[in-house]
Amino acid sequence: MSSIACCLRRSTELEAHSDTARLDVELLLADSLGRDRTYLRTWPERQLSDSQLQQFEQAMRRRLAGEPIAHILGYRDFWTLRLAVNPSTLIPRPDTETLVEQALELFDPEQRIELLDLGTGTGAIALALASECPKWRVTAVDVADDAVALAKQNRDSHGLNQVQILHSDWFGALAERRFELIISNPPYIAYGDHHLSEGDVRFEPDSALTADRQGMADIEHIADCARAHLCPAGWLLFEHGYDQAARSRDCLRTLGYVDVASIKDLAGIERATLGRWPADALVPAINNPPIE
Repeated sequence: MSSIACCLRRSTELEAHSDTARLDVELLLADSLGRDRTYLRTWPERQLSDSQLQQFEQAMRRRLAGEPIAHILGYRDFWTLRLAVNPSTLIPRPDTETLVEQALELFDPEQRIELLDLGTGTGAIALALASECPKWRVTAVDVADDAVALAKQNRDSHGLNQVQILHSDWFGALAERRFELIISNPPYIAYGDHHLSEGDVRFEPDSALTADRQGMADIEHIADCARAHLCPAGWLLFEHGYDQAARSRDCLRTLGYVDVASIKDLAGIERATLGRWPADALVPAINNPPIE
């Protein structure tokens, strides 16, 4: 037998592996007990049962091996939603909530707009916005079958049935559809970047992380093709790397977008960039390749 207080002291074991050792242990212990973190502070003398202690010990071993907390727990909280996660997609991160906040500044929740989320993964962005804006018509796409299945699972668990989730290689399955807002958290890490061998990204799919052209290839492709899928005066908004804001702005301006700007995340880093397709611009012809 072991008490809650004794288990919490084991955060020292994780300090060499995690910057959030105490939080990690609290999350793993609370999950093993089927309680919230407040319970841990309220009842520190409570003894764990053998099965609870076994579950906690197993979770600690996985965390000590570097496995992400979200994969151990099977979920990650994003915005106001608890989302199922697995190794087939990126783990939703707080910085990506910057995109949700900016989208809510661009359009009134009472407006009836068409929104497209490219590379939806768990569905985090699309579902967060759908939960805030039930009148918005939201479409989310991903090229990975496992990601599409996971996003649908998360949609159904939150009853957000207005969200359409499709298998599509970027715009491939969208024919001539146009949107007031296109939003994306695409792959943007350069191949060989040292961050790929650090932290949680070691357990996430490379296809959702890396891109050619020093990480800019997918961003440039999206910015180019989005022009044919934006309504007049529609907005493109996407996340990028900490050092890609200037290149992202240049890309949008070169392609003819206006009102181009970058947005800082919680750490003060320019984490996202947006631009508006002019209302009077010639709309490029849509020439999407067929989906395989």
